[in-house]
Amino acid sequence: MPNTPNELDAYWMPFTANRAFKARPRMITGASGMHLDTPDGRRLLDATSGLYCVNAGHGRFEIVQAIQRQAATLDYAPAFQYGHPAAFELAQRLALLAPGDLDHVLMASSGSEAVETALKVALACHKARGEGGRTRLIGRERGYHGVGFGGISVGGMVANRRAFGTMLAGVDHLPTTYSREHQAFSKGEPEWGAHLADDLTRLIGLHDASTIAAVIVEPVAGSTGCLAPPKGYLERLRKLTQDAGILLIFDEVITAFGRLGHAFAAERYGVVPDMICFAKGVSNGAVPMSGVMVRTPIHEALMTGPQHMVELFHGHTYSGHPLSVAASLATLDVYRDDGLFERARSLEDPFAGIMMSLKDAPHVADIRTIGLMCGIDLTPDPQKPGAKGYAMIEHTFHQSGLYVRVAGDTLVVAPSLIATETDLAQIRDRIARSLAAI
Repeated sequence: MPNTPNELDAYWMPFTANRAFKARPRMITGASGMHLDTPDGRRLLDATSGLYCVNAGHGRFEIVQAIQRQAATLDYAPAFQYGHPAAFELAQRLALLAPGDLDHVLMASSGSEAVETALKVALACHKARGEGGRTRLIGRERGYHGVGFGGISVGGMVANRRAFGTMLAGVDHLPTTYSREHQAFSKGEPEWGAHLADDLTRLIGLHDASTIAAVIVEPVAGSTGCLAPPKGYLERLRKLTQDAGILLIFDEVITAFGRLGHAFAAERYGVVPDMICFAKGVSNGAVPMSGVMVRTPIHEALMTGPQHMVELFHGHTYSGHPLSVAASLATLDVYRDDGLFERARSLEDPFAGIMMSLKDAPHVADIRTIGLMCGIDLTPDPQKPGAKGYAMIEHTFHQSGLYVRVAGDTLVVAPSLIATETDLAQIRDRIARSLAAI
């Protein structure tokens, strides 16, 4: 049992080197705008929007007020067989933002739940259409789709998979879109690599299209270190899936709500997938909220049987939670009223130039930028993979006044959409200071 109120051992932290953290904690006690506060009174510049979710900046009064008001009025409403008006309003607003006929919304709480939901809907849809043999799922190497068994099965990041056995059966993977040889120091979508989508043809030849339910990809692979799609890649993938009757799922947990200058990355590429998973930026990270946008034909395929019977046996206790909905509605208002998606588009080129100026800094092996996302690969220590990345976590927090997300030996910079060019230059300078020091 903990001996003191401030005992650290009881909390098993997620995706954290727990022993190292608890030997030298990195605590955050407050936040506002582009900054995080520490217990000793220092202010850190937030270079990664929390975990790619605080797109409108920390502590937005409009969002805080909406949550407080909702908590005082309706703190919880049952999600099964009952509803509350604001959930329907949010679904309608999201449907209006989404491209094409992505007009129906299933709500959850996390990106992982959204992915599991989309995979289940894909399987259920094919079965309802009389194609129950379509059970195979295809992800992509270096993809990240959360931490559920479905998500780690279709995902392609080895550290997230190796400890958990064989996972789901009937899963295959497309190759990663990244090649340092052909794409090093790319701004925006690389010229090389559209042909990699054609590997789906090989998988169709191996398994037959009649066995494949869905392909799931991130438009930009975020958690693995910001891998932009090659020019024409997503359009090619859409045509191949459509021709084969395979559903295409975009995991936009990171890329939606302004990260690439649009409400959804699908708009940037002129591609309408069959489903879009979203989370993070929908509520500015203030209250957990996620969901899946579903095209009308999929929804209609499942609206069968007696009207008094449940059509899809799936959902969560917190689906459409009143506080999550209130936060999301207020967040959408902020994005609209402040023109933050347009602002992100205007910052893309300056951001790319500022980040690329780190090209000759110590340890830098590659830099990739797209929208307001940047991956900076460090040359790893062959004897201690991940050691340089961890050294950067330590130095940026304790010495450089910066919070930046690190995955292995890769830094991921994804500032809030409210960032100024001065903020971006300060992020660059503080990264450079730490790179020189580690």
